[in-house]
Amino acid sequence: MADRIRYAQQVIEEVEKAVVGKKDVLTKIMTAILAGGHILIEDIPGTGKTTMALAFSRAMGLEERRVQFTPDVLPSDLTGFTIYQKETGKFVYQPGAVMCNLLLADEINRTSPKTQSALLEVMEERQVTVDGVTRRTGDPFIVIATENPAGSAGTQLLPESQLDRFMICVSMGYPTVEEEMEILRRSQEEDRTSGIDHVVDAAALRDMIKSAKETYMHERICRYIAELARSSRENEWTELGLSPRGTVALTAMAKAYAYLKGRGYVIPSDVEEVFPCVASHRILLNMKARVGHIRAEEVIRQILENTEKPALKTRR
Repeated sequence: MADRIRYAQQVIEEVEKAVVGKKDVLTKIMTAILAGGHILIEDIPGTGKTTMALAFSRAMGLEERRVQFTPDVLPSDLTGFTIYQKETGKFVYQPGAVMCNLLLADEINRTSPKTQSALLEVMEERQVTVDGVTRRTGDPFIVIATENPAGSAGTQLLPESQLDRFMICVSMGYPTVEEEMEILRRSQEEDRTSGIDHVVDAAALRDMIKSAKETYMHERICRYIAELARSSRENEWTELGLSPRGTVALTAMAKAYAYLKGRGYVIPSDVEEVFPCVASHRILLNMKARVGHIRAEEVIRQILENTEKPALKTRR
């Protein structure tokens, strides 16, 4: 187990060669990968979202595909299509971009809702159905998507059904002055991801994901997660709270975070640490909150403060 945890830490260290000063965000993304989930990175253009996604793909040495989403991208570009071959007299399947281990979906909210919906099946079930034939993607299969904030030129809102399929949503944010100076020093490099070494492969990552799932979680922690989900649904500022899929995602993230920290069991602080990135894109604020200029971050903090944490027994 210690070796696998070290590999996960090494992936983060390799990504830090290309991304300056975002250790917390990198840790959350690595946690989501260990939990077998998909990642949505939302921020304004130019903050390094794509560089971060590419750096993770290089460090993990997975079979990757990258799609730059634009309004003219078609569903078949993602799922693939069948074409008639005159020589053989048969229809042959041409794989789409999702037939890989890691799909980098760049600016996913710039494409049409029809193309966005093509990802629903593959993100949930790791398979695509084309002309009545179902085909499995690579194992593992992870989507790391970037998007510009809603309201930016040329963007379309992702539907709640697709947002819910992303395990976490994180934001890069602006760098500090010192971090930006370091970015300027590194800006002379032609390719900031070229020096990143492969740390793991698909087989090793599968083993790490399996180990993370086996992390022990006490029934009181499970109840704590369920209470957090209930509180998000009954909060005075929310129209929609965590779905059952969101509760499952929170459980998987808490286990993976404990695993990444070298523990074989989950404690309440693990749940607290990952709850904001699991809940931020799933909570829909109501009109009262929007009129009162209440932000989702404030609601999430309120939910955590008002939900009683389970007490842990200590040995004497």
